[in-house]
Amino acid sequence: MKRLALLALLLTTTAHGATIGTMVPAQPLTVERIAGLTPAAQPEWRDYLARSASLLAADKASLAAELKPGQPVPPPPADGRGAKSMPLDNPADWYAGADARRIADIIVSFQTPAGGWGKNQPRDGATRLPGQQYVPGDAPTSGERKWAYVGTIDNDATVTELRFLSRVVAQVPAADAAPYRTALLKGIDYLLGAQMPNGGWPQVWPLQGGYHDAITFNDDAFVRVAQVLLEVAAGKDGFAMVPAPTREKAVTAVMKAVTCILATQVVKDGKRLGWGQQHDPLTLAPVGARNFEPAALSSAESARIVQFLMGLQSPTEEVKAAIRSSVAWLRESAIQDRSWEKTDQGSVLTVSPGAKPLWSRFYALDTNQPIFGDRDRTIHDDVTDLSAERRNGYAWYNSSPQKTLDLYAKWEAAH
Repeated sequence: MKRLALLALLLTTTAHGATIGTMVPAQPLTVERIAGLTPAAQPEWRDYLARSASLLAADKASLAAELKPGQPVPPPPADGRGAKSMPLDNPADWYAGADARRIADIIVSFQTPAGGWGKNQPRDGATRLPGQQYVPGDAPTSGERKWAYVGTIDNDATVTELRFLSRVVAQVPAADAAPYRTALLKGIDYLLGAQMPNGGWPQVWPLQGGYHDAITFNDDAFVRVAQVLLEVAAGKDGFAMVPAPTREKAVTAVMKAVTCILATQVVKDGKRLGWGQQHDPLTLAPVGARNFEPAALSSAESARIVQFLMGLQSPTEEVKAAIRSSVAWLRESAIQDRSWEKTDQGSVLTVSPGAKPLWSRFYALDTNQPIFGDRDRTIHDDVTDLSAERRNGYAWYNSSPQKTLDLYAKWEAAH
């Protein structure tokens, strides 16, 4: 009986996936880590870290100075909607009207002294009050206002504010556009200043620590910044008023960004593959983020990076090689005849002959097999082994790379 029970246990265990590892948290950018670089590389990184610390101190000091001693701290701003509250596709003359001006005034009021913006905030609500924290969150209980994502490129933040302001500046009479123009130029300088010596961008600037210090491709943050700086460089879509020296800096920033993209592309056995959601700023290796987001190749982010590279004019041979190799990896990694569906029993991957290709969100760096993370930092090779909350609350599969493959066919014909 004991042997039968043991056999049953083994069969039960092998019928499911395995816990194949543990997510290792990303390291922050620190003086100690910079000291491990070559002597020639250290000064730029020390200066970058020092500028971050200086901006963070100035941001906090500015917020503290807005209230007189004993004056109560206003409640935190509202949460929700974020970029959706800043429409970018209205007719041009709409941006000269009262509704657009009101949104622009709110945007200006929430710009941090460093020049960026927080995320997930409605910009069509109320202007910021003196002493009010810059981001949504719980009301402070001891006068300490929330300080997280205060200046970020996450969730389309900062990039969307800049695009909206550029449209308003292009339509409002020059005499009335001064505050919007000032905020716009300050925001562009913020993105230029946040760029790392190697061309990457952190998720939060000034630096916040942890995975927020990593080069952030996640949710297309890096690509969105590079794209808006391309528009700045070209004087496109309302950026024509940007002074020539700033536009030249934008050109340089985009060139550095492309260099960073090429340097971070994962290479295995001599083959270039894709990119991770985020990469260590110093080693350039993929790193984890939240507990359920391990270091891995990321299909959706890689696909969007390829789209950005395909949009470059006169791409170098190295850029072309990066595009072609990543497209080959996306094709090899596609999951055929399967659908990711929500059922009464939770989200499941089902057999579905003829279904459009799917891609796992994460692929293991060593085996290129789909992997899945849970809140307790465990990494699994079967999505059904995850806790119900993570299994059903995250997009473990997606079809977005197909758009990149479709665009690639046209790009390849032209190159």
